[in-house]
Amino acid sequence: MVLVAQNADSADQDDMAEIDTDEEAQLLQREELEFEDNDSAAAGFQRRQRSGLLGRLKGPDPPSIQTISPLFAKDQEFLPAWLGRCFPGRRQRAFLLGGVLFVWLIAFVISLSAQLPIKDNSGRAVTNLDCVDALWKPKNECGIGGIDCHPFSNTSFPFKCPAKCAGVKVLNPRAVGPLDVNYRSLVVGNNPYRGDSFICASAIHAGVVGDKGGCGRVTLLGRHDNYTSRKRHGIESIPFDSYFPLAFAVTSDPDTKCPSDPRNALLYLDGSVTALLSIFTTTPAVFFPIFIIIFAHVAFGSDPPSASYHNTTVLPDHISMFAKRLLPALFCAIFMYRTTVRRTLHGLTAHVEKTVLWLGGFFFGALSNYTFDWIPIQRLTAHDLEQQPGAKVALAAILVVLVAIVAGQVYYFWLEGRLLRYLALYGFLIFGILICLVIPGVSLRIHHYIIGLLLLPGTSLQTRPSLVYQGILLGLFVNGIARWDFDSVLQTTADLRGDGKFDSTQPKLLEPIVSSTAQGFMTSFRWATPPGTVDGVSVLVNDVEKARKFYSDDADGAESFEWERPVEEQLNEYFRFGYVRRGRALDYTAAGTLFGNGTWSGPERG
Repeated sequence: MVLVAQNADSADQDDMAEIDTDEEAQLLQREELEFEDNDSAAAGFQRRQRSGLLGRLKGPDPPSIQTISPLFAKDQEFLPAWLGRCFPGRRQRAFLLGGVLFVWLIAFVISLSAQLPIKDNSGRAVTNLDCVDALWKPKNECGIGGIDCHPFSNTSFPFKCPAKCAGVKVLNPRAVGPLDVNYRSLVVGNNPYRGDSFICASAIHAGVVGDKGGCGRVTLLGRHDNYTSRKRHGIESIPFDSYFPLAFAVTSDPDTKCPSDPRNALLYLDGSVTALLSIFTTTPAVFFPIFIIIFAHVAFGSDPPSASYHNTTVLPDHISMFAKRLLPALFCAIFMYRTTVRRTLHGLTAHVEKTVLWLGGFFFGALSNYTFDWIPIQRLTAHDLEQQPGAKVALAAILVVLVAIVAGQVYYFWLEGRLLRYLALYGFLIFGILICLVIPGVSLRIHHYIIGLLLLPGTSLQTRPSLVYQGILLGLFVNGIARWDFDSVLQTTADLRGDGKFDSTQPKLLEPIVSSTAQGFMTSFRWATPPGTVDGVSVLVNDVEKARKFYSDDADGAESFEWERPVEEQLNEYFRFGYVRRGRALDYTAAGTLFGNGTWSGPERG
């Protein structure tokens, strides 16, 4: 009985075990089914999510991170590997880098000796000129009759011109007799030259100096008549068939030992040192010494900023501006490195390709005064685009190239799964630009350093095109700051105008009265009733301000102007009239001509 009971109990226990096993199996099966259902639901959700527009913009899953597979990998990695074997410690490599930079600094300073003061054989200091320096100042700054620009004659001085003056042009109209000269070199005459001509461009035209700079001597000649036109050494001068109170001649000066311009030597030095840094180093942080070297190259060599007017040395001005601009530029460099440059250069083993593409692009952008000089766009403003020949076509071509580049970069960002965040970034930037466009009282000015900053995030990819684009944009930023400083993005109308036109109301001339006198001709000019917002009238004769007449003066009001010309004066004379407001002459009329025989041909009359 006991055995039977035990057997029964054992059977019951076996039955219970089987039941428990069945229940566990059913529970596990349900859990597996539920898990599979959850996975299917998640996968379905992801499929539905990626089937929409945003899902498609997210890119492939998993993302395809772009890296450069070096050509001839062993050859490109040989020099950094050799350096690592010779200098295995970080401290050793740091000392080596410091030594290279110290040698570069010594050589760089020695090359700047050409900018130190020099004297001619008589002990007179040689005057350093900027490309746009002239003896006669624009915008009536010489005063009535040119009183503030004396002396006019019996004076000479030695001068030194920088390089790259042949292509410097006036960017706002300048009056030269009956002409309004714009977007060309301001050289009037054929040695002698009119006093408002650019001295260095005139010296190039005369063959005294070349476009690489040089020294010469300026001799002031006083009044000169009939300035002829001639094309010489790539510059076509402007004719002027009347007289001007100040003329000058440029001649070579054997008494002056002129040092050569240092920019070629600096290019070889800086290019060689930065290439060595790029090829031999594997860390992306090499960007910082390269950035500083190229910044110094622009600030002192390839495109230095304008220095003080007619000084004896430009070096103190260049050092001051370099120190002023480098520190804030380095703060920007840190931001650019952390957000863009490091991602592009990190882990890159194609060191020769990096040097050719990235560093080459860096120099290409930094030397934009050479590399982009052929593009007929001087300033990216509506006025310049409207007035400068070929500017609209050039801008359209640039936009087409940019669209193609952007399309390629968008594709790579899509492959890496980063497209949405960069679309959001550029959407925010475009929104900011639109806000700037509607701010009253100021105009948006997109400087080329701003172009570099705006487009640089779109190059944070490790592809060969991105190496080129990033280098060029970094160079544009460096050139913009080292040459022009952090000029404002929002500028007032006065800032943008410079020495340009005010777009103001001009006097409407009535028919002048020309009468004969014993001494010659007397011409009486009158004009229509002026607006109540002006104070008087300024009169130019042959582009020289001869009178300012004010309506508030009872004895000498601004209702008329009389000009007497002696009978022996047979040259044409050119007259322009402009209103004066708050001590400033506004826009002048087109030139009216008083011919040598006493007849008059004027601009549109009221």
